[in-house]
Amino acid sequence: MNLNQITLPSKDLGPSVAFYKALGLHLIVEALPRYVRFECPDGDSTLSIHKVDNLPEGEGVVIYFENEDLDNWVIELKQKGINFTEDPETKTWLWREAHLNDPDGNRIILYHAGEHRKNPPWRIN
Repeated sequence: MNLNQITLPSKDLGPSVAFYKALGLHLIVEALPRYVRFECPDGDSTLSIHKVDNLPEGEGVVIYFENEDLDNWVIELKQKGINFTEDPETKTWLWREAHLNDPDGNRIILYHAGEHRKNPPWRIN
């Protein structure tokens, strides 16, 4: 099995398109004003966004994007005007993470986990 895509809700796709392009995703489907789809620069996963009248309530999902050079990536994104809710920090679960929200409040975590991404010391087999 392979994860194909994640689809996020948005009340206004325009700001979301600009945001995800700034993160480095490549726009591959543009069916405005209702739907867009991006391809991740590495791997074969995609992210789509569809227009909704009302955003879901509650915490929702968290989308993780991994980059080996996290700290420099965050600096580059800040220079593009991207705001972060948490700067890069090494967590107790051995991942280095930076937190932000997209224009609709969907939570995004940029991270680097290295060998611990799928194989933390506490992994069960």
